[in-house]
Amino acid sequence: MSIQSKHFLNDPETLVVDSLQGLCTLNPQLALDKENKVVYIASQDRSKVALICGGGSGHEPAHAGFVGDGILSAAVCGSIFASPNSSQVRRGIDLVENEKGTVIIVKNYTGDILNFGLAKEQYAAQHPDKADRVKFVIVGDDVAVGKTQGKIVGRRGLAGTVLVYKIAGALAKRGANLDEVYNIAQWVASRVGTIGVGLEHCHVPGTAAGESHLGPAEIEIGMGIHNEPGHRRLSPVPPLKDLLPQLVDFLTVTTDSERSFLPFKNDGSDRVVLLVNNLGGVSELELAGVVGEARRALEAKNVKIERVIAGTFMTSLNMPGFSITTLLLPAAADAGAPDSSLILSLLDEPANTPGWKWLSGTVPPAADQIESGAKRQASAVPQEGLVSLRAEDPQAFNAAVERACNALIAAEPEITRMDNIAGDGDCGLTLKAGASAVLKGVQEGRISGTDVVRSVIAIAQVAEEQMGGTSGALYSIFFSALAQGLQAHHAGSQTLTPALWSAALSSALSKLYTYTRARPPSRTLVDPLATFIEALAAVQGADVATAATKAGEAALKTRDLEAKAGRSAYVEGDRLREERVPDPGAWGVKVILEGLLG
Repeated sequence: MSIQSKHFLNDPETLVVDSLQGLCTLNPQLALDKENKVVYIASQDRSKVALICGGGSGHEPAHAGFVGDGILSAAVCGSIFASPNSSQVRRGIDLVENEKGTVIIVKNYTGDILNFGLAKEQYAAQHPDKADRVKFVIVGDDVAVGKTQGKIVGRRGLAGTVLVYKIAGALAKRGANLDEVYNIAQWVASRVGTIGVGLEHCHVPGTAAGESHLGPAEIEIGMGIHNEPGHRRLSPVPPLKDLLPQLVDFLTVTTDSERSFLPFKNDGSDRVVLLVNNLGGVSELELAGVVGEARRALEAKNVKIERVIAGTFMTSLNMPGFSITTLLLPAAADAGAPDSSLILSLLDEPANTPGWKWLSGTVPPAADQIESGAKRQASAVPQEGLVSLRAEDPQAFNAAVERACNALIAAEPEITRMDNIAGDGDCGLTLKAGASAVLKGVQEGRISGTDVVRSVIAIAQVAEEQMGGTSGALYSIFFSALAQGLQAHHAGSQTLTPALWSAALSSALSKLYTYTRARPPSRTLVDPLATFIEALAAVQGADVATAATKAGEAALKTRDLEAKAGRSAYVEGDRLREERVPDPGAWGVKVILEGLLG
């Protein structure tokens, strides 16, 4: 997998400031000290404890995206993946000066600790009367780095940091004193664990494009948020149902002396908050799938999930990966721990910041409550009132359908390649899904040459339910119309003849034309389909091979046609002429017809 090295920016040198200015445009309650790259609440309530966080940029929305009412008072930003200097941090402390004091929260990275710590000590030296008014919290929630390896530097700070300052910020907003805010931040920091996984490293704007760090079938568990290597690599890429239990083991294990970081009891009494975080390059579609599997993996260990939060909280630029974080809630017997109801209420309180995502404020529903009780019944082909028509050779019919399906499945990579150029990239997978379902229908006896009308209706249902999209609708309409044509033209016959096939196909094409404007030549699946049906009609179905050959030629000719309809109509014409790729849908029809013939 190659590293995405292209970026939208004016200049790498100005990217951080440009981004902060955009953030302040988005959130009018913020102000920006441009010189020091400090984002802060412009009209701060100085009767309440202030929270400061910060570090290198490239982790957005962390941390500046969380500045606002209910979370952070200010964020001090360095260059990409580089800590801000102590002078910048000092400016941040000055900007949030208040009556109660300030809590500085930093991720456990050497540069952040040194520069934020130096600023704290400088402030204390210059303001001895306020030396105890600035507290320092370090968050190290990574569970990938073993205790021996991290003996000196400790665990890296990851997405769990966001939970620390969300909870502490909500308590500060309630008016708690400095020690109360500091203590709850320290407690939460001690109970969060995070493990990340990536498909590839990220690219830093302004640097040379790097080589791929991982093979096309590899993922890396335990990657850091600054392109640090992870704990181990897996190949091939496992499905989520196999990956997430491994990640959850990192978080909950108590028998591994190297990675027993959180005091899970693993006896059914553990309760957690689950945070699923996008590291920058994962689609929302995939991330929601991660949420579901993370939930199942935790519940398989009898861990009760009290809250689920998912979204983009702490990234590594454009890294294609995610992390999962658990905040282990206190048990009733935990001495000196805050009450779990307090933790959850602070987490649930709304925050007026762009970075904080929606939270339901409730326990996720049980898995068996997610799917509707009124489950959809599988569509069944009606058994009454249909004309029964038998293929001339039922076994040959079944074999032809199987060949066509297998040919489509085998052609998926090539059709997908064509569609990546001429369309939206899904045609190959759509046809493969339909072919796989039809193949299953043949194997289960629902599609058979002994009852062609019901078989054609079953294929129409497959196209509707398994393929979807434009192709699914077109195929479903065509096969539904074909079933109508077979029954309308059978004239009392119980066996399908070539002439009957031809007449039914012609009527199906006519019906299809009522739902699409595509007419040959249009660079769509209609080109070879119409060519085949019209050639067949000219000889009353007597020469299928010649008709199929003409259809194949029509499919090939689409590479030189101007797109008038279908997916290619939205693709720039010069590119289509340059690439000379046939229409993927037309090619699919060619593959089907050639497969039917054998």
